[in-house]
Amino acid sequence: MSTRAPSGPERPGRGFTAELRDAVTPRSMALVAGVLVLQLGFILSYIGAFHSPTPHRIPVAVVAPDRVAGPVVARLNGLDGDPVKARTSGSEQDARRAILERDVEAAIIIDPRGGTDTLLVASAGGPALSSTAQLIAERLETAEHRQVRVVDIRPPGAEDGRGLSSFYLVIGWIVGGYLVAAILGIAGGARPANPHRTLIRLGALAVYAVVSGLGGAVIAGPVLGALPGHLLALWAIGALVVFATAAATVAFQVLFGMVGIGLAILVFVVLGNPSAGGAYPKPLLPAFWRAIGDWIPTGAATTAVRNIVYFSGHDITRALWVLAAYAVAGAAVAYGASAARHRAEPPPSGGPPGGDRPGEGPAPRDAAPTAPAAGP
Repeated sequence: MSTRAPSGPERPGRGFTAELRDAVTPRSMALVAGVLVLQLGFILSYIGAFHSPTPHRIPVAVVAPDRVAGPVVARLNGLDGDPVKARTSGSEQDARRAILERDVEAAIIIDPRGGTDTLLVASAGGPALSSTAQLIAERLETAEHRQVRVVDIRPPGAEDGRGLSSFYLVIGWIVGGYLVAAILGIAGGARPANPHRTLIRLGALAVYAVVSGLGGAVIAGPVLGALPGHLLALWAIGALVVFATAAATVAFQVLFGMVGIGLAILVFVVLGNPSAGGAYPKPLLPAFWRAIGDWIPTGAATTAVRNIVYFSGHDITRALWVLAAYAVAGAAVAYGASAARHRAEPPPSGGPPGGDRPGEGPAPRDAAPTAPAAGP
C-alpha cells in the first residue's frame, strides 16, 4: 500500500500554541488595530459633530426702514457666540432672491407699524437650520414684546422627508464608489500589476460610475418621487461623485496597498458623512467639521444635489470643482504612482525594466518544468 504525503498547509502534530503563532501575525494585528482606530474614529466623529449642534454665523438678511435696520443688524451680530451673521437687504423681494440663490439662509422682515414681523426661511436647505433661525428670531422678538410669523418659501418636496433625500442619495453613491474600488482591489491586487492594468481598472470604474449614477437618480426621482424632475442633472452629478470616490480610493490603494481602503473609509465615511450638512447643516456643526465639509466629496455632492433640486443650481460651482478635483487627481495619482512603482520593480528573469517596450516582443519563455510526481 502506498502512502500519500499530507496535502495543503496542515501539518500533523502541531499544537495550539504553534497554530496561534501562525495565526496571530504582526500583519494581522496591525490590520485589527487599524480597524479599531477606524471604529473609534467613527464614533468620535459622529458624536463629536452631532451631540451639541450650535448655530454659528448663520447668514441672515434684515429688511426694515433705515432707522430700524441698522440697530437690528447690530443687535443680531452682537449676540453671544456669534450665532448670526446679519446684513441689510433693500426689500422683501431682494431677501427672497438672496435665500433662493443661497446667499443667506433666512430673512427677517420688520414691520415698524405693527407688532408682528415675518421670518422667511427655506427649509429645503436644511430643516434643522430653519428651526434654529426660528428659535433665535422668536427669542429676540419676545424680548421686544413682538411676535414673529414664519414663512417657508422653499420647503422640501412632499416625498422628501425633512429634506434628507439628497444626503442619503449621495451616501449611496459614495458607498458604491469606494466599495467597488475596494472589491476590484481585493480581487486583482490592491496595487495593479502595471500602469495598463491601472487604466483598465479606472475605465471599468468610469463605466460603473455612469451606470450607478443613473440608477441612483432613477430611484430618487421617477421610482420614489423624492427628488423628481432633475433626472439628467442628478445622473451627471451621480456619475461624477461615484467616479471621484472610486478614483481616489484606487489612488489610496496604489500608494498604500490594502491600508488605502481604510483611508478611503476614513475620508469618505468617518469624516465625510458628519460634515456633509445632511442631518445638520454646516452652520450648526463644530468648527472642525464646518471647515472640512465643503472639501470632501460627501459634502460637496450633498450641496450640489440639494441646490440643483431646490434652488435652481445656485451656489454649486465650488462643489463641482471639488468633485472634479478628486476625480482627476485620483486618476492621475493612481496612474502616476503605478507607473513609478512598475519602473522601480526589478525586471523579471533579467528582462528589460518596466516589462515589454514598444517595438520589442515579449521575452521568450522556457517551458514550465514538470512537477515532480507524487510519492509512492
